[in-house]
Amino acid sequence: PRVTQLGNMREKRYEDEGIGSSYMFRVDHDTIIDATKCGNFARFINHSCNPNCYAKVITVESQKKIVIYSKQHISVNEEITYDYKFPIEDVKIPCLCGSENCRGTLN
Repeated sequence: PRVTQLGNMREKRYEDEGIGSSYMFRVDHDTIIDATKCGNFARFINHSCNPNCYAKVITVESQKKIVIYSKQHISVNEEITYDYKFPIEDVKIPCLCGSENCRGTLN
């Protein structure tokens, strides 16, 4: 889809600009939210294969929003994590989450 191509082009541009990480979230087939240069603190939530949160897309007044819900009690100073669930691609992205049940890749 065109939105995927545009997202890939933007990631490539960020790499060319020397931006180390991009923060993109696919909302649906036609929409990707890019919080790489502007967004709230949720863009810094790390991946884990054993996450304590999950992301869900909800609709509020006809607008889609990304909401992070906790799956369990999260203690003070405990890192907030969710499973990125990247789509399966030919190139595997190594996972460094360190959890006991780590899949080894993000996709």
